[in-house]
Amino acid sequence: MPQFQRKEERLEARITSAQKRLLERAAALRGTSVTEFVITSAQEAATSAIKDFDELQLRDEAREVFIKAVLSPPAPSDAARQAAERYRTHMGL
Repeated sequence: MPQFQRKEERLEARITSAQKRLLERAAALRGTSVTEFVITSAQEAATSAIKDFDELQLRDEAREVFIKAVLSPPAPSDAARQAAERYRTHMGL
C-alpha cells in the first residue's frame, strides 16, 4: 500500500500479552512499528492465501476439463483419421 494514500479504515484486534510481546519483538527486529509490522504481515498473508486459493481453483478447473476430455473425447477429425491410417500403413498393421 503506498504511504501517500490516506488511511481511512480501522482494524482492531484483542490479543494476549504474549502475542503482543511477540509482535513488538518482531517489529523491533524489522525496524518498524508494531502497526506497520502487523499490517504488512497481514497483507502478505492475505495475498498468499488468495494466490493459493486461485491456484487450487485453476487446478480444479483444469482437472475437470481433463476428466471431461477423457470421458467424452471429441470425434477424431479427418486429419487425425488420415494420420492414423498412415501410421497403420507405415507400421504394417
